[in-house]
Amino acid sequence: MFHRSDRLLLRPIWPEDWPGIFSGIADEGIVRNLASAPWPYEEKDAREFTALPTDPLHPRFMITRARDALVIGCIGIDPVPGDETMVELGYWIARPHWGQGYATEAGRAVLEVAATLGHRELMGSHFLDNPASGKVLTKLGFQPTGRIVERHSCGRGVKAQSAEYRLDLSATAYAFSQDAQAA
Repeated sequence: MFHRSDRLLLRPIWPEDWPGIFSGIADEGIVRNLASAPWPYEEKDAREFTALPTDPLHPRFMITRARDALVIGCIGIDPVPGDETMVELGYWIARPHWGQGYATEAGRAVLEVAATLGHRELMGSHFLDNPASGKVLTKLGFQPTGRIVERHSCGRGVKAQSAEYRLDLSATAYAFSQDAQAA
């Protein structure tokens, strides 16, 4: 599955993408804010990530600039363990691309994909010491649940406090169609 936004092309992740993934994510400042990426992040981790099977209902995307295919990061939706009706948004942006709106733009594109796939509700979270991710979630329309939970971070090697957010995708899908009609 592919998706194009104004500046970005979101495309499937292929095994040959491991060098681009590795060069973008092998940064402790990125990995420490992810739940499942280990630190230190090694070439074998990038190879294993790019070899993961694809699930059409839970896509993962390489975020690239549309004009030159430069790797910006990765984004996707994963099922929430124990709740088959819930999916979680996860993403990372390579440090040279921070602060340019790429996470929000890619997030909007993935929300459109999730709504099209029939997902009704989405969750997101961020470690409390990563408020920038909370700002992205809020820009995407996520609402804080008020819950702060301990969540394991492979990169940190410990649990850390994480704020949870939720988004009603049926309202989001309606907003997307309203925006399209207004344009």
